[in-house]
Amino acid sequence: MPLSAQDVRGRFSRFRILVVGRANAGKTTLLQKVCNTTEKPLIFDGKGNKIDADVVKSSVDRGYHDINNELVFESNLGFVFHDSCGFEAGGVDEFKEMKEFVSECASTRKLNERIHAIWYCIPMDEYHRAITAAEERFFSECDTNNVPVIAVFTKFDALSAVALGELRSTSGLTREDVFEMTPKRVEEIFAHANIWGRLCGSRYPPKDYVRLAQMDTDKTDCGLLLDCTTGALGDEALEMLLISTQQTNLELCIIYAVKRSFLSLLTLSFI
Repeated sequence: MPLSAQDVRGRFSRFRILVVGRANAGKTTLLQKVCNTTEKPLIFDGKGNKIDADVVKSSVDRGYHDINNELVFESNLGFVFHDSCGFEAGGVDEFKEMKEFVSECASTRKLNERIHAIWYCIPMDEYHRAITAAEERFFSECDTNNVPVIAVFTKFDALSAVALGELRSTSGLTREDVFEMTPKRVEEIFAHANIWGRLCGSRYPPKDYVRLAQMDTDKTDCGLLLDCTTGALGDEALEMLLISTQQTNLELCIIYAVKRSFLSLLTLSFI
């Protein structure tokens, strides 16, 4: 029998995500898009006590966070986010803390404390150094215990600016030629950088990737990321939890409903 929303909520109350990435990777903007808000998140410690954002502001501005803190947006309390603790800056202790957090929260028997997905944000405005020592270390040493990792290439529109600059400096091309050739050139730049290939060659590669552009505008959303994450979960209860938690993508809800109906009919046909 298919799981109901009540069944799922009985097992898990909130969808929990660890967000990893260097400072200025667009993580806050991404989370705001997911929760359909422009407000800053509320911060709670591991015991559920609210933390004054001004108290931790100086550390956050430097890219350092307490990974155990929970970030929650009032617009959607169903999501709980954890931010990586600054190991991207090269801290050995911070990396160890992150690994311990992942190991504990990926396998804990307390279902409401378990992380369900990891989003690793890599900004494309620094595509020449997209994979630094931090990325190499994470994907070679961090066993996430079947928690899917999605590589999120943020600020992907930065590659369009690079492509435009290259094409504009090419003699013999008209303005129309430049704009027509830009999308293909973007793909060539991304392919030549071999970022995804290098990640896939790691000991613990990401499950999938998405490319997000213009996330600072009103015309974009995170539907692609949510869809990708849903497909990577491999667990019907978690898929249903994510679908019911997200409130920004009606198309994803419809696709999932159709999929569930089709699988139910398929199951009945074999009974």
